[in-house]
Amino acid sequence: MHHEFDILTLFPEMVEGFFASSMLGRGQRNGLIDIRTHQLRDWTTDKHNKTDELPYGGGAGMVMKPEPIFAAVEQLRQPASKVVYMAPDGVPLTSQLARELVQEPHFIILSGHYEGVDQRVRDELVDLEVSIGDYVLTNGTLAAAVMIDCVSRFIPGFLGDEKSLTEESFMSTLLGFPQYTRPADFRGLRVPEVLLSGDHAAIAKWRHEQQIEKTRRLRPDLLDK
Repeated sequence: MHHEFDILTLFPEMVEGFFASSMLGRGQRNGLIDIRTHQLRDWTTDKHNKTDELPYGGGAGMVMKPEPIFAAVEQLRQPASKVVYMAPDGVPLTSQLARELVQEPHFIILSGHYEGVDQRVRDELVDLEVSIGDYVLTNGTLAAAVMIDCVSRFIPGFLGDEKSLTEESFMSTLLGFPQYTRPADFRGLRVPEVLLSGDHAAIAKWRHEQQIEKTRRLRPDLLDK
């Protein structure tokens, strides 16, 4: 299945280099994904290309106006589109969510700016609100890029080596194990002997023990799952 991503943002240039590089660039050249960034101001109708207004009820900061967002989504929407709003109060982006989202062929992703968007946008247009973490960014464009990267990894053929997905962290609820490469002795710091042994069962056991220990130390909440 071909996957399409349309991003609505006030700063498309923030992520265009990111999408042209590395795996996402290759995924587009290989025809697996299409990523299009759109300047939300293109859908404004006033001479100042205004996308924000003071909030009703008062308060600091500005709120994104509904008119350009409705116009943009209505123009870009296809029958199978899913409209996603990147927001700190959305559902957490996890590997499990990304695996579910990869079933969708077309995303319209709205990046929040300022103090967020007019609630009518969230009520009427948005199908899913997603957060990439418990923190606030200057705008949601970077969050949109993170979500696209995360979801794309689950597209068949995107990674090339399917095996790397099944073995990586968060596919299970454990964190990853330590990785080493040559040289075996660097400044007197030696690679654990078990990894040089060629004993695959012993290596697998060591790695699993390391994962449990690391998870217990850094993310005990994952062990509760």
